[in-house]
Amino acid sequence: MAPEAAADETVTARVTLDRAVAEHVFESLSEAIGPNRTACSLFETAQGRWTLTVHFADLAELAAIRALVEDAAGADTANALIFDTVAETDWVTASLTGLAPVPAGRFVVHGAHDRARVPPNHIGIEIEAALAFGTGHHGTTRGCLLALDRMVKARRPRRILDIGTGTGVLAIAAAKAFRRPVLASDIDMRAITMARTNARLNHTGPLVETVLAFGLEHKRFQQRAPFDLVLANILLGPLQRLARPIVGVLAPRGQVVLSGLLQAHANAALAAYRLQGLILERHILLDGWVTLVLRRGL
Repeated sequence: MAPEAAADETVTARVTLDRAVAEHVFESLSEAIGPNRTACSLFETAQGRWTLTVHFADLAELAAIRALVEDAAGADTANALIFDTVAETDWVTASLTGLAPVPAGRFVVHGAHDRARVPPNHIGIEIEAALAFGTGHHGTTRGCLLALDRMVKARRPRRILDIGTGTGVLAIAAAKAFRRPVLASDIDMRAITMARTNARLNHTGPLVETVLAFGLEHKRFQQRAPFDLVLANILLGPLQRLARPIVGVLAPRGQVVLSGLLQAHANAALAAYRLQGLILERHILLDGWVTLVLRRGL
């Protein structure tokens, strides 16, 4: 039975899972609900076990959260949710304040409280503590950053596209590393606002252009194409649907970095892009999540 929340309280939904499942549910909730309605936190509680906690103020969200958890991880996980009430707190900031900086090659994703901890000769990417996702701690984001780090040593793409930019962390990383303009798109206006804010915070505002767009039919994609590098850290279904459109705006010898994929989904994504003539260059596995680096031929 769900608790009743007083005016100065919030409701929490909590469940302990294996790491890969917990991260998948965390990402699914963040994508579906967004930071303005909930705050999610994810912490290790024992070897291989992680506790996911969702904080929300409106009891009307309870049924939706249970349904989303069931979609992401099954009915048993949804039924294992423990609901409680707590005194009202800025849970988004509280859940991120204790997060350590995340290194990924020469990149370091950090909050404002760790600005001084970025080592010399590294590229710091500061993400506002008020944002509930896209902090770099997830294996999909780190995998993309490691792929970018390797590219910096080999080539400098002139035109870059970041699909599903979220907080803008990958667009900012690419802009800082290559000093090239980046077109960053998302389907959520809140994400666009976040990405713009973070681009300004990281002094890459002039290089990162954001656009609200579903798919790749917006005129800015055609105006800025062909792209030498396309980043897409989203989900398996959208990645499969976008295979043909992505290749349609990709330059000869252009590279594509795909992520947001559980290990079990990697082959399905890879098959969609191989059908479009792309060749796998690199496979990065982190914490059960896969990042694929592909290249187009001549």
